[in-house]
Amino acid sequence: MLTRCDIFHLKVLILACLLIHLPNNIAEDIGEGATSLTHKNIDTTLAENELVFINFYAQWCRFSNLLAPIFDKAADKIRAEFPQPGKIVMAKVDCDQETSVASRFHISKYPTLKVIRNGQPTKREYRGQRSIEAFQEFVRKQLEDPIREFFDLRELNELDDKKRMIIGYFDRKDVPEYELFRKVATNLKDDCQFHVGFGTCSNQNCEIGQHFHLLNASNALHPPGEPIIVFRSDKALSNDEDETYKGSLSNYDELNVWAQEKCVPLVREITFENAEELTEEGLPFLILFHAPNDVESVKLYKDIVTRTLISEKQNVNFLTADGLKFAHPLHHLGKSTEDLPLIAIDSFRHMYLFKDFNDIFVEGKLKAFLQDLYSGKLHREFHYGPETNNDIPQITGKQLKTPTTPPESAFKKLAPSKNRYTIVKDEL
Repeated sequence: MLTRCDIFHLKVLILACLLIHLPNNIAEDIGEGATSLTHKNIDTTLAENELVFINFYAQWCRFSNLLAPIFDKAADKIRAEFPQPGKIVMAKVDCDQETSVASRFHISKYPTLKVIRNGQPTKREYRGQRSIEAFQEFVRKQLEDPIREFFDLRELNELDDKKRMIIGYFDRKDVPEYELFRKVATNLKDDCQFHVGFGTCSNQNCEIGQHFHLLNASNALHPPGEPIIVFRSDKALSNDEDETYKGSLSNYDELNVWAQEKCVPLVREITFENAEELTEEGLPFLILFHAPNDVESVKLYKDIVTRTLISEKQNVNFLTADGLKFAHPLHHLGKSTEDLPLIAIDSFRHMYLFKDFNDIFVEGKLKAFLQDLYSGKLHREFHYGPETNNDIPQITGKQLKTPTTPPESAFKKLAPSKNRYTIVKDEL
């Protein structure tokens, strides 16, 4: 007679046989899916993996439920494609159950897809197509080697001088300093180009290494044979010479902070690709609109901002914009491409024009323009004309000027749409 234990093992054996002989399309649907993250395991997961792609969802959200099986199936395929530990984890967070995790990542809309790289959230949320194939392609792109190797010194002189770049030189690829360099490069590959050369004096690349240490960048007198990392600015917009990293080559945080400061400039270019990301930061824009080939105005603007407005970087985003591509905001201001270059503020409510571009050369003029935004003076003067004695004019009777409305913000329309998700928390 079969015992209860024998019956149990027989059932397990039958189930295993059934699973083996399932049709392929059904068998493939049985997988681990995305890894569930909680407040207990999220920090470990983020610390131990190069890339973590997270689906923040709510079970009551219809669109979350539609996405769930697609994301889980993509997770199984990506796990099979990249099986090595520490490379990529497709994960999910139930925001109703894990409210502290949702709050930590500022989740207010469902589903939200975020990328965490080397423990740090990237600026851009995933807003691409929500299909298995699209998720696979996105992950492949994210895991591409961000560093381009050069083999000849002449290649360094032929690099695109319109790009910011960080260049490293190491004896070999299998040294700790290079692994740290690669980790920083994966974090900042959207902001900088990364290039690397390898070679020791025991092979034909020795000459490249010696010459590299004699470049303008190498005034720190690094002896040949030691690793060196250099930042090269976008030469089209800056006359700065190459700058050698002088910190520790074994301290990730120190190198990462230095590289961030170099790769993410005080003045950035706004494009249709990054406009949504910039508006999400929630800071007003101070924008130079310029003709595509007007490099000189961009240099002047960057110089003025760097010298006189760096203290305002927590309060405003300093941007440049191609006046041809962004002709619509110019139209809001009553201007056209013939009026370039010009400077304006977009507060996400209204736009205000800096009256004369040449006034940037007047000490303190551009900073006063920003201060007038903060104080509300720009808004009041647009309604009632110039103020006197820095007081709000007392206008009564026949002197009353018919209030006008400043041009509406053009860039707020490029912000993420609330309609992209099912429900926004503050609407509940």
